[in-house]
Amino acid sequence: MILLLAFALLAGAATAITPCVLPVLPALLSASGTGGRRRPLGIVCGLTLTHTITIVGIASLVDGVGVGDGTLRTIAIAVLALFGVTLLVPRAAEWVQLRLTFLQRLAPRGDAQGFWSGLPVGGALGFVYAPCAGPILAAVISVSASSGTTGKIVAVGIAYALGSALVLLGFALGGRRLMDRVRRGGRGAALQRGFGAVMLLTAVLMFTSVDLRFQDALASHFPSFLTNPTGGLERSKAVEDQLAGLRGKPKFDEEVLAAVRKTTAGDAALPGVRTPRLPVLGAAPEFADTQRWFNTAPLTMAGLRGRVVLLDFWTYTCINCLRTLPYLKAWDARYRRQGLTIVGIHTPEFAFERRASNVSAAIDRQGLRYPVVQDNEYGTWNAYGNQAWPAHYLVDARGRVRYVHLGEGSYEETEAAIRALLAEAGDRRLGAAAKPRGAIDTVAGRTSPETYLGTARARGFSPARPRNGTHDYTAAPPSELKQSAFSLGGRWSIDDESARAVLGATIDARVVGKAVYLVLSSDGDRPRRVHIELDGRPIARADAGDDVRSGVVTVRGQRLYDLVKLDSVGEHVLTLRLDPGVSGFAFTFG
Repeated sequence: MILLLAFALLAGAATAITPCVLPVLPALLSASGTGGRRRPLGIVCGLTLTHTITIVGIASLVDGVGVGDGTLRTIAIAVLALFGVTLLVPRAAEWVQLRLTFLQRLAPRGDAQGFWSGLPVGGALGFVYAPCAGPILAAVISVSASSGTTGKIVAVGIAYALGSALVLLGFALGGRRLMDRVRRGGRGAALQRGFGAVMLLTAVLMFTSVDLRFQDALASHFPSFLTNPTGGLERSKAVEDQLAGLRGKPKFDEEVLAAVRKTTAGDAALPGVRTPRLPVLGAAPEFADTQRWFNTAPLTMAGLRGRVVLLDFWTYTCINCLRTLPYLKAWDARYRRQGLTIVGIHTPEFAFERRASNVSAAIDRQGLRYPVVQDNEYGTWNAYGNQAWPAHYLVDARGRVRYVHLGEGSYEETEAAIRALLAEAGDRRLGAAAKPRGAIDTVAGRTSPETYLGTARARGFSPARPRNGTHDYTAAPPSELKQSAFSLGGRWSIDDESARAVLGATIDARVVGKAVYLVLSSDGDRPRRVHIELDGRPIARADAGDDVRSGVVTVRGQRLYDLVKLDSVGEHVLTLRLDPGVSGFAFTFG
């Protein structure tokens, strides 16, 4: 742990000298250049305190370091603007001081312009301070968001923040010395007004998300040794080992890799397929905090004792999940009589996926006959310590987890494991392998990554990334889009989860793949259209996905829509023109 704290301190110091600090540096220097000599220390202490609270205490409410377009960010921007105005307008400063006299009484005598006056400014900067995050900071944020804070998380977060604080304090004190020289030249009043203008301008730029776009540009265009100078150190085996202990491990992590990758030379359950090792990974938890059951009365793991159970964690708009369904349906049809029960655990990604009617419609559309249960509160997901969609857990007839596979693929191996557990339970006459119908080819690793339209997880947008609220966007020319980049045009109303077309709404993207899918919905489930162009022309019938008719998708229900289906993987420019009232959630590619 001591080694990790040392690495965190060093990483925090290094990130404070990267270009990612530039958005808050002018405000830091300006605020430090006024007031008493202890004010820079107060500013840095305030910044360190709120920055630490943000990353280890409320990470589940933020997107990365800082608070995106959330309430805390807005408050912080307001504080910066207020202090900027007080430096520009002396009367405004007097007005603020009159209303904050109760705070001044808390400060030591003679320190009204010193340490204590710097705390609120630094506190505001801490909520918008967003250094380029390397593995250590990313681990602190993700673990805090998913598992809550612990003593170790707090310690590492504080060490990281202290490393940044030491460097930032050096910047503040150095800038203060230079500014004192300017004051001695008789330009103190002009300098103060200049500082006020800088802080006010910083607040305006942050309010318009220029700082966030700047950070995106840095991540996309600057070499890693500038944006994360300690990246190599943070990815070293010593640090990775320490971070593994910080993150913990999945509930059924013991020998999972052996169960998934290693094989035994014994007799295969399927001709030509080597059966994976099936160690006992632990007792299977019960279904927890579930809602409606489909295709069955409510089930329990205890009630399923004596049968082999395959749990499939999925959600109906996830293309990776949908690609596994032909195999699940084939296994259900082939092995149900031999003692296999498949249970689909529908754990939603988007809010509309919580609706029982939407889940029921998806089950009917996909032709699923095995039991499915809603896991809206992530109760069963958390009970199994699950970490991905899709995920398969095989439970033997004695109620023990014996095999885990996260993601797509390994279908032959999974079927071999099913057969081995069925044989172990007593049925050794299993016959031929199942024959899935309509299996979808996957080209993972050669396509554009999954892309979200809501602000909470939006990535890869140019020239401006989505912002909360209703705003007008100017689309980048398709020729200027880089690979796997997206651009919004027209007026959109956007929240954390989705982007809703308001007027003249378009999406341009340069994508890689042979299939494009997009989760869409329409206000009130009324039919609305999305026009599709590929490489500057209305999409041809031969290239159109199953939901496209004459170059148009008619959006009704809330689900995944199949937009493009090509013969081979390639790079293409995709343009969508959406009717007002259509909302987009996430792109996936195949």
